[in-house]
Amino acid sequence: MSIASIQSDRLGANPFVVEGPIVSGSGIPGPNFSLGTVAGGDRESEWVYCQLVLASQTTLQPGQWFQWTRDYVASLLTTAAAVVGQRCGVFSGAAQPPTLTGGPVGAITLAPGTYYIWLQRNGQAPALVATATAALVTAETTTTAGQASAPASATATTKAIANVNFAAASQTFTATTVNGSNLLTSLSGLNAGSGPFIGAAVSGTGISGGTTIAGITYSPSGVVQSITLSANATANGTGITITATGVLEATLMRPFLSKVN
Repeated sequence: MSIASIQSDRLGANPFVVEGPIVSGSGIPGPNFSLGTVAGGDRESEWVYCQLVLASQTTLQPGQWFQWTRDYVASLLTTAAAVVGQRCGVFSGAAQPPTLTGGPVGAITLAPGTYYIWLQRNGQAPALVATATAALVTAETTTTAGQASAPASATATTKAIANVNFAAASQTFTATTVNGSNLLTSLSGLNAGSGPFIGAAVSGTGISGGTTIAGITYSPSGVVQSITLSANATANGTGITITATGVLEATLMRPFLSKVN
């Protein structure tokens, strides 16, 4: 499988662009589409156009889970706020920098205000996951905003997320590390469309605990050239096996909150 990366059937629709903040009288138009507008793309992907009202500064990361009301007002998904019956999906990423030419893109930090975003509800997508096991068929909410879980069996009092499954509990690939550098190069065993993804936790020889993927650079043809880490490597290494967890490839099939576990 590989991650949906384009949106093509509605002129002007772009899932990687966050519109806003929309301020009355500012002259900035918004929303630019009707709430609930659906646009599709490659790999069976579908995005829904929703309103997002933020009361405080918030960072949106590719793979974060959202729910939305029948009026298409979105909010970060948590167990406490989850409403059974509401639709849900993931944020695919924000405006694409020039160095990125394919795959889900970066995080974006937003000031308080009203925004309009495209949330993915169908197709392959990155998904922020706290726990994943070999079962990979049980999805549920967590107490952390925007994060789901994929345990071996349902956790009591969480809300079940129907119609989603995960490709694997983790992803491994090989890379070259340089002591004192935060770049992974000479990458092998990965696919630009299937991850790894920004925000994923990584481990391996010469990688400090708690290190995550902060950025990914692609070639013009979409091949991953290098990965930027949140911390420098502590050793030189060639062909080092790197394991990425926490942001997994998911198959979305118009997920919804189905019940209380």
